[in-house]
Parts: sequence; structure tokens; C-alpha cells
Amino acid sequence: MEKSTKPAEAPGDEIQAKQRFDGKVLKTTLQGGLIDIGSKLPAFIHISQIVKDNDPKVSVNSIEEVLKVGQEVSVWVKRVKKDRIELTMKEPLVLEWREIKPGMVVKGKIIRLETFGAFVEIGAERPGLVHISELSHSYVRTPGEIVREGDEIEVKVLEVNRRKKQIKLSMKALQELPAEPEVKAPKKGGKRGKAKDKQEKVTEVVVPDPTAMEIAMRQAMDRAQHDEAEVSSANTRSKHSKDIASEQNDILERTLKNKVS
Repeated sequence: MEKSTKPAEAPGDEIQAKQRFDGKVLKTTLQGGLIDIGSKLPAFIHISQIVKDNDPKVSVNSIEEVLKVGQEVSVWVKRVKKDRIELTMKEPLVLEWREIKPGMVVKGKIIRLETFGAFVEIGAERPGLVHISELSHSYVRTPGEIVREGDEIEVKVLEVNRRKKQIKLSMKALQELPAEPEVKAPKKGGKRGKAKDKQEKVTEVVVPDPTAMEIAMRQAMDRAQHDEAEVSSANTRSKHSKDIASEQNDILERTLKNKVS
């Protein structure tokens, strides 16, 4: 938070919320104290905004415990109104919930790594989360491959859930998409290419239908071959029969000769 060194010249001029001043306590009351920050408008700090021992969690029961007239204190502007300026000793958040919007780009610091992602302090009430899938466009096994605790990074707000106090962030949303790998066209030629060319060049042989004359000639040739086969078969059977008759006569003659002798 930047410190203001220039007093305000007019009510509210150049004074904005969250602006830091070194002021002097002019007066104390039961509700708070009047602080001189160089503005024409009175600057008042309520007891609920007073910090004791630099610990915002420590409660303050009495103004005199912390503030004394003439004491110099560091304060921040909480709110600027028409008739006064409200101060606080609690350092304001860099980003209030109402200020965090999806799409905005913020800077932060890695404060914790988990298996599912990295928590980033961006100056809000709660740290934001960069899920492991939002760390990079490439595959990430563990967040430690991409970031480490203490790294200062730039992130983009994806989603804000004020009710659940969740802020979803992304690193890859600010990174360029990786170039797609070039797809090489298949090379022409080679054995496969030549074989394919040969297959494409093979022409289909068309056999014409036979004419009536050719059909008649084939039928005549088939009948002639059939008749020839029949005659050959008959001759074979006749010869076989003669051989059997001759053999039977020889047997009969030998039998008669044996009986006579």
C-alpha cells in the first residue's frame, strides 16, 4: 500500500479508500479518536478499527490503551464521506470481494502446494486456487513441476464464489496455446507405392459370350468324345469276357485230362 506524503487540499480531493497516511492524534473520545492527516475534512477512527500491538485480533477495551494525544500513528482511509473521512489501523485488503471479477488479471505469490493445485496470495481475504489442470496446457503430474512456494506469478480470475469464499485462478489462461504438430503427407513412390500403381494398372480381361455356332460345335465335340468313350468301354468289356472264357476252357481241359489219367 502506497504512503501519501501530500496533504489533501480540499474535502475528499485526492483521498481514496485504502490510501495510507501518517497522522497525529488530535483528540480521543469513548468511540474513537480524531486524527490529523492534513485534510480539511475531519478524519475519525472508530474504536473497532484501532489495533493494539499490531495484532488486529486483539480487542481494544479503551481508547487510552492505544492512542494518546500528540501520538503519531499509521492509518488507512476506510471510507470518504461528505462530512468526514473514516480511518482504520487495520491494513485493508488489496482486493475486496466486490472488486474481484472473472476475467481480471492479478499478481500473486505461491504460498502453498497441494496435490490438486497451488494456493496463491493475491491480496484478498482468502488465497485463490490454481487447480493442477490450470497450471499449464501440457500434462502436469504434480504442481511442483511448474511452480514452487514463494514464486511470484500472474494469474487470471476464472470464478469467484463469495458465499463459499472461493477464488478460482488460472495460469494457462495467460499462456499461448502450443503449436499443433505438423501432419506430414505420405511420400510418393517406394515399394508400397509401386505395388499400388501396378494394381491400379491391371486391367480386367473380359471374356466374350460364345456364339450359337461355337455352342453347336462344342456340343458335337462333347457327343463325339462320349461315343468314343462308350466304344472303348465296350471293347474293354468284350476283351475281358473273352479272356475269362479262354481261362475257363483251359481249366476245364486240365480237369478232364487229370480224370482220364
